[in-house]
Amino acid sequence: MSATVVTFGCRLNAYESEVMREHALAAGREGETVIVNTCAVTAEAERQARQAIRRLRRQHPDARIVVTGCAAQVHPEAFGAMPEVDQVLGNHDKMKADSFALPPAGRIVVTDIMQVRETAEHLVAGFEGRARAFVEVQQGCDHRCTFCIIPFGRGPNRSVPMGRIVDQVRRLVEQGFAEVVLTGVDIAAYGGDLPGRPGLGQMVRRLLAGVPELKRLRLSSLDPVEVDDDLLRAVAEEERLMPHFHLSVQAGDDLVLKRMKRRHLRADVLALAARLRALRGDVALGADLIAGFPTEDEEMFRRSADLVAEAGLTHLHVFPFSPRPGTPAARMRQVPGEVVRERAARLRALGEAAMAAFLAGRVGRRAEVLVEQDGAGLTEHYLPARLAAPAAAGSVVRARVAGVEGGTLLAEETT
Repeated sequence: MSATVVTFGCRLNAYESEVMREHALAAGREGETVIVNTCAVTAEAERQARQAIRRLRRQHPDARIVVTGCAAQVHPEAFGAMPEVDQVLGNHDKMKADSFALPPAGRIVVTDIMQVRETAEHLVAGFEGRARAFVEVQQGCDHRCTFCIIPFGRGPNRSVPMGRIVDQVRRLVEQGFAEVVLTGVDIAAYGGDLPGRPGLGQMVRRLLAGVPELKRLRLSSLDPVEVDDDLLRAVAEEERLMPHFHLSVQAGDDLVLKRMKRRHLRADVLALAARLRALRGDVALGADLIAGFPTEDEEMFRRSADLVAEAGLTHLHVFPFSPRPGTPAARMRQVPGEVVRERAARLRALGEAAMAAFLAGRVGRRAEVLVEQDGAGLTEHYLPARLAAPAAAGSVVRARVAGVEGGTLLAEETT
């Protein structure tokens, strides 16, 4: 048999796609299985998933198409009604090996995610075509931001015990992975449900101490309010913790942040950015920003736009606001669609300019490039780089940045 997985959305989905690929192959089902791992963060993400499902049915007329992920968890009946779909699996059910065995448990198998308390602790044998590996350390979210439907797709906060994380990372390093990315829905909330309530910083230090062979450790998105002193200590002391941090900021105006039900204010983001730079002078910062949140006027938007320069943000993920049915923000006074799109374009332009300046500032400086394929890879600052000479995939190459071309650093290996 064969198993094809099409992944939308976050790094956690990328990790879970590898788990599902292994489950599908181990099931030994005859023929081809196509798994679509959906995202529900925006209405556009769901539209793209439906479009992909229809396209995949045309490309694989005889395959068994299984749809899962956050969009399937939140709207199982809608995906189950698509004639192209053979089965819908919820986010909890997709991580079970027997969900992919024959006979199928049913056309729609979706557990009530809000009742799930255990965390998936699957050990992935490898990541097909990747030099980096993702490791799930946490699932779910206990917060209720007014724009977000993800807690209803992922369930409550639950953490993987530290020992299991260390074991998994050790196995991945033994397979040759030089970089591991810790991922989850809200990883900065790690440990709140575990005995002793160990935080993310404590876990990071234990992981690096327990796997000294690991060359690079990277963190996925962080909630600014949950970055505590223990994690900041790890930023200052652990060189193998990569100096690129992505913050779940969402807006730069305090009233908008309150209406979003975020737990930080503008000043908190600026203070955290300053603290990170004081601890690690060469740090690169990214952020999620939402354009056109309900009630946002031009002055509120300007504060978000100004935050890009004031906080020194270079890696922007910009989302035009998309009302999700069932969320409080969907019932607020909406910003006209054309204004939302125009503001998103302005934020993206600011992000592109900030990134271009950051790339130019790396010329003449040293970089360590994790080679992914064909001499191309990522630096410690999560910047795309291309080496002048071939290098083995999965290797970390010390290089000097000679220039920039098309948004990519041009680097030459050094000794």
